[in-house]
Parts: sequence; C-alpha cells; structure tokens
Amino acid sequence: MATIDGATLLARSLKTQGVDFMFGIVGFPVHAIANAAQREGIRYIGMRNEQSAAYAAQAAGYLTGRPQACLTVTGPGVIHAIAGLANAQSNCWPMILIGGASPTYQDGMGSFQEEHQVEAVRQFCKYAARVDSVARIPYYVEQAVRSSFYGRPGPVHLDVPDDIIRGQAEEEDLQLKARVPDAPRIPAPAENVEAALATIRSAERPLVIVGKGMAWARAEDDVREFVERTQVPFLATPMGKGIVPDDHPLSVGAARSYALQNADVVFLLGARFNWILHFGLPPRFDPNVRVVQLDIAPEAIGTNVPAEVALVGDGKAILGQLNRALQAQPWEYPTETRWRSGIADKIAANRAQTEPLLNDDSVPMGYYRVLREIRDVMPRNAILVNEGASTMDIGRQVLPNYLPRTRLDAGTYGTMGVGLGDAIAAAVVHPDRHVFCVEGDAAFGFSGMEVETACRYNLPITFIIVNNNGIGGGPSEFKADTPIPPSAFTPQAHYELMAEAFGGRGYFVERPDQLRSALESAIADPKPAIVNVMISNRSRGKPQEFHWMSTMAAH
Repeated sequence: MATIDGATLLARSLKTQGVDFMFGIVGFPVHAIANAAQREGIRYIGMRNEQSAAYAAQAAGYLTGRPQACLTVTGPGVIHAIAGLANAQSNCWPMILIGGASPTYQDGMGSFQEEHQVEAVRQFCKYAARVDSVARIPYYVEQAVRSSFYGRPGPVHLDVPDDIIRGQAEEEDLQLKARVPDAPRIPAPAENVEAALATIRSAERPLVIVGKGMAWARAEDDVREFVERTQVPFLATPMGKGIVPDDHPLSVGAARSYALQNADVVFLLGARFNWILHFGLPPRFDPNVRVVQLDIAPEAIGTNVPAEVALVGDGKAILGQLNRALQAQPWEYPTETRWRSGIADKIAANRAQTEPLLNDDSVPMGYYRVLREIRDVMPRNAILVNEGASTMDIGRQVLPNYLPRTRLDAGTYGTMGVGLGDAIAAAVVHPDRHVFCVEGDAAFGFSGMEVETACRYNLPITFIIVNNNGIGGGPSEFKADTPIPPSAFTPQAHYELMAEAFGGRGYFVERPDQLRSALESAIADPKPAIVNVMISNRSRGKPQEFHWMSTMAAH
C-alpha cells in the first residue's frame, strides 16, 4: 500500500485549499514542508526575517482573496511571526501561519526551541490548533483556511510537530477535504436596505466613506455604480483608495477634513470608526452626524458612534441590493447645493496651498517635491506600497490610486516595517504590474535586508527611500563630543548600495533635476532598484487648520 509523509500531505492540502504562495524561512523542522510545497505547485519565497514573511503572507491573502501561507521554524521563528498575525488581525486580512514544532514525544522535556506556540499566538488568531496526527492534516488545513476568510477575515495558525512532518500515513486511509468554496455573500434584510436609502435621501450633506473592506469584498464595480447613481460625494480611507478612482469627480479626498466635519449623514462602507477616522467623534465630525453602517461583522455596528441603520453582511451583495433598489426607484443628490460648492471651494483652496510645495525646487528637497515626481512616473495600474510617518501621510495626499487593492501601507495597526514584505507579496501575486515601495528611511530600516529577497527573485519593485537622516529627521552630520540624538541615523546613508550589492540597481539623488531621470531609469530596468532621495530634515506636511489635526488620531 502507498504511504504519504506529513510534509507532502500538508502541502497538498494547502494547495487544494487555494494556498498558492508560501513565504518563509526554513530550518528545523520545516525544510521538508518547503520542499513539498514546491513539488505540489505552491510558489515558495524564501525571506530574510519571519516578520517580513508574515507581512508578505497577509498582504498576499488580501490581494488574492484567500489566505496565503507563512512558514516558520519552531520557537523564535513563530514568535517573530506574531507581528504579522497581529497586523493581519487588525487589518482583517487572511493568512495562515504554519509553525514547525518540537516532536510530540519531547513535550515538556526542554527540547530544542520548545515553546507553547498555540497559546502564544491564540490572542491574535481566529483559529489556532496543533496537528495531532498525519491522517488528520487535511481536516486541520480545511478548518484553518475556512476560518481565515469566512466572516471577518483574519489570521490562523497550525502548529506542526516534527514527528508529524516526518510521519507517514496510508493514503487509502486518508479522508481528503474538498476545496473550501468562496465565502458566502450574505445580503441585508430588504427593510434595512430601504431604511438606508431613506436616510441618505433625507441628508442635506451626505458623504460616503469607502473602506478597504469593500476592496476585500471585490465590490469596486458596485461601489462605483452606487456613487454614480446617487451622485453623493465620497471619501476613501487610505487603503480604500482606488475602489473608485482618486480622480473621480465625486472624490472629496482633497477636502477630507471639511467633508468629515460638515457631513450630516455618513454612509460607512466597509470602514470602521477607529483612529483612522477619528472615532467618528467631534471635533472631526458633526456631533449630530447620522450614520448608515455596512459591515460584515455584527459586533462592529455602532462602535464609537451609534448607527441609525445597520447593513450587516457581504459588501458586494449589499451594494447590489442598493443599486437594484435605486434602479427601481432612482434618486440623485442635487447638482447645485451649498454642500457641493463648499467642498469645491475647499478643494481649490487646498490645492492652491499645496501647489507651491509640489513645485518647490529647493535643495535639499521637501516631501511634496519628491512625491510629485513619483506621482508623475507611476503607471495607472501600478501597486503602491507606502509607509513611514510623513512619507505615508503626505503620500496619501499626493500619490493617487486608480484601481482597487493597489495601495498597501501601515494599515489599521499603524505598523512600521511592513513595506518590503508587502511589496514582495504584491510583486509575486501581480508579476505583470510594477510595484513602487515608497518609504521613509526609518521604515526601510525595519526590513531592509528583504531587498536581497527582491533581487534574488528578480521582482519588479522600485524601492524609493525618502531619506531625512532619521525618525522625523536627523542632523546632516554628527558633532564630536555631542551625543547622537535618539532619532538620528547615519547622515547621508547610501542605502542604494544595498541593491547594487545584491545585483540590483542603485541611485543616489540630492537635487530635483536628478530625480526624474533616476526614477525613469529604475522603472525601465528589469532589475529591482533602490532610489535613495535625500530631503531636508526640516521638511514637514503643510500646516494644519486646527491644532488637533496634527495629533496621531488625525492621521
């Protein structure tokens, strides 16, 4: 009779369940899993750090629509990957962490890298289990995958001991599991749909807020149809950008604060009233704002601000209901209103304030000047990975997105260091698109060695480091007998040489007249590249109208 080993059965089960990508670092006891994954048709990407591997897996899950895998060794490997689990949990992105574990027959004996891994990861996971036999591997994989992307998506973990990986099972005794179907698209009750439309129709100053939950639901066509049927202005959250193109005439991104402060009815589409949206509270919002909230999770309804109407279910299904109701009974928000003219005036004023910053040829450069050049060379279908404090915050204003799931950033958890893992995932999932990884020098430092990963796999990524010598800016030189400031990094660091060391291309830019040619050369070259751009350590975002807009909650 034919037998199969645990590593092969695990890889085959993952592939059956739609896991096409695995990011990890091999070692005891998971070498065999990585080798089996390659044999079974899963693309394995060897990373340099488990945190980045986990960040890549969760980004790939978001981009593909099904959980993708991170593979780590026992003990410290799993612990390092917890950062990715936490980020995935906060972002509501699916991933599956496969953690090697010590042999079951050594439990409690102090074996090599022994750790209580299931307990360690449980608070960050929707599902966490230890595989107890080779024969039950298909059961555990099916359970984990289904838990990861049914309902509100999130991370899951499987602990796989060494003796299970190396163990054997009779193939005829196995009960293989069929592929988990796509998650059911649950509609909202018809009366809630009608109530939602009635509330929106009653508004004097309506606003649609589009969150990344709608990108996860693949509801971009439905959202755009709703916006265009109703002609209601919309605002995208950072990773909701591109669900409706940023250059759509109904976008109020350039008047974000004005729109939030003055809307009397907000339709919250797959977004949450957390810190990114200032908790839905004054002074950012009207204290009497009325809310229609769409979310896949019932427990999310009414968080921080009570919802007048709740639409619980799948974003695409519910937007389909709304659009059919509007087709049967059309309604458009009027063309000429004080709300529209107020938004238009604020957009014009903000653009007038920003334009000089975008065109400033001073040396050293400022953020806006650098980001403008990046904006002007990015293809419309490019994927943008953007992290760092000011680099990300100002980047959200300057760098547009035109397609869904084309912006990845620090996300709901505000995690620094996700950028290179996210960029590698994007390049692997979408090899036909160019990936721009735009980072501050501080953010780059968390995972800079992943440049070697990008070069090893020859991934189409242009890494652009907006370098101000430190966290929030550092001095241009260190002075003798003076302590180095806590936020400072090595002045004028030549990060671009890292790419050259691994066979990529490097460009060092100090002046505006060097920037365009460096970017164009980097994009045209098939090799990964780093464009290291020095900016003023005093460069900041444009002045804010109110002091509370500069706090972390305003970002």
